[in-house]
Amino acid sequence: MTNGNHPDSGLTSENPKLIKDRVSRLKRAAAIAATILVAICIVAVLLWRDRPLIDAIDWPEPAFASAADTVTVTWLGVSTLLFDDGETQILIDGFFSRPSLADILLKRPVDNDAATINYALNQFRMRHLAAIIPSHSHFDHAMDAGAIANRSSASILGTESTAQIARGAGVPEDQIVVVDSRTSFQFGEFKVTMLPTGHAPIGWRGSVPFDGVIEEPLSTPQAVSAWRMGGAFTVILEHPQGTALVQGSAAYTKYELRDIAADVVFLSVGQLDALGKDYAELYWQHTVTATGSHSVYPIHFDDFTKPFGEVVLWPKIVDNFATTSSWLDEFRRRWDSDATLYLPEFGRPIAIFTQTVEDRDPSQAPADL
Repeated sequence: MTNGNHPDSGLTSENPKLIKDRVSRLKRAAAIAATILVAICIVAVLLWRDRPLIDAIDWPEPAFASAADTVTVTWLGVSTLLFDDGETQILIDGFFSRPSLADILLKRPVDNDAATINYALNQFRMRHLAAIIPSHSHFDHAMDAGAIANRSSASILGTESTAQIARGAGVPEDQIVVVDSRTSFQFGEFKVTMLPTGHAPIGWRGSVPFDGVIEEPLSTPQAVSAWRMGGAFTVILEHPQGTALVQGSAAYTKYELRDIAADVVFLSVGQLDALGKDYAELYWQHTVTATGSHSVYPIHFDDFTKPFGEVVLWPKIVDNFATTSSWLDEFRRRWDSDATLYLPEFGRPIAIFTQTVEDRDPSQAPADL
């Protein structure tokens, strides 16, 4: 028989109150967590929208092509460059498919965007494509190389990792050229030299993102991490009209380019602000100053998660091009006052070798001269 005065009998009457208090505390904690989450989301959205404006970069306009007999370069976003002398075309990288930010963050499998690739090849009249040269094998450089080769008779030149990308796309082996040391090739009047180099240490604690090699044919769809770096190149294009150098990643090796004379340098600046001003200055010295170039075109400054043809700068929190461009101005004044900085315009052919010392904007000269 149960006694109403049993020592444990009072707990049953207190349980509802304890449960109610516990529920109330959980509700308060959930409300606070939700408020914090909303605040984080608002801050993240504001930071993502805080982007420098391209129009704020006050550099002179390059000489856009007006004659058919001049060598032109058309910038097609990121570090994709189409060299054309009217007879022969060389494509550096060729990145048109553009996986979205969600694709990248969520590691979703992505595939070549056939419609965009077809549009780009047609819109920019790639009728005489002789070579496709990814500067390295990350997705934002080499993802579309195989698909482009399959729509042309162009050779793909690159590392064994780039070759595996091509093989995964079904490119015939006789269109694939593996390069593992300093090597030169002739395409029409273009002499192309590929010089092995490194990749900018922009990953965690100075690492290289998606480092390593691609060991077997890379068929799509795949997450973007499947496109491993695989080795990188500085690409030098010599033509009777002049010499251009393309640096597809913000990496340098001291004195590596001291035997190279280039009229024009296409300088990758992706994540350069994160590497610091001292690194950036050495990069400039060992790339621009070392080659004596008179014209410098930054590349790889735009947000590559945007659709092909939409050019906007990265959010400042990701890659502040306003900071980078101010550094480049300073380095030019300090080390190469007779050179000129230009910002390429998407899709407009530039007559890169027509710019001479006399044509340069006098406002680009050092203020103290």
